[in-house]
Amino acid sequence: MPAWVHTAAFWIALVIMLTGLVGLVIPIFPGIIVIWLAILAYGLITGFYPLAWVLFAVITILFLVGVTIDNILMNAKAHQAGAAWSSLILGIVAGILGTILLPPFGGIIATPLVVLLLEYIRRRDIKQALIALRGLLIGWGASFVVRFFIGLVMISLWLVWAIKR
Repeated sequence: MPAWVHTAAFWIALVIMLTGLVGLVIPIFPGIIVIWLAILAYGLITGFYPLAWVLFAVITILFLVGVTIDNILMNAKAHQAGAAWSSLILGIVAGILGTILLPPFGGIIATPLVVLLLEYIRRRDIKQALIALRGLLIGWGASFVVRFFIGLVMISLWLVWAIKR
């Protein structure tokens, strides 16, 4: 394979991964998935060697943790703050629909708004609804920090793979 192909694949993959990392700021944006797909594409284009396979396996495990932890932290914090699971599930659905209908910020607006509204209807107490909303937002913040760190580790492992080539 010509050297220019490796160089182009490296820089394109790196730009895509950094875009995924920055995109993690948007809660509904699948930044971890974007990073993983860029790494997979790089491997398919440039080939895998023994160390690359090991690093890709570790990166894949981090990817699975990253996409799972988001929902766990966000919803667990909101549930701890008193939000009902039904409100949280409907909030997630509203977030997905909001992102589809009004990208990229529709989901960011829809999820907390729906959780707040449903919790207010359920409890008839704005203070309790706001406490549940605060839990959701704390969970969003915590999940961003964890996903950002996981994304950095994934990119760092890929850099070891790409540079060792």
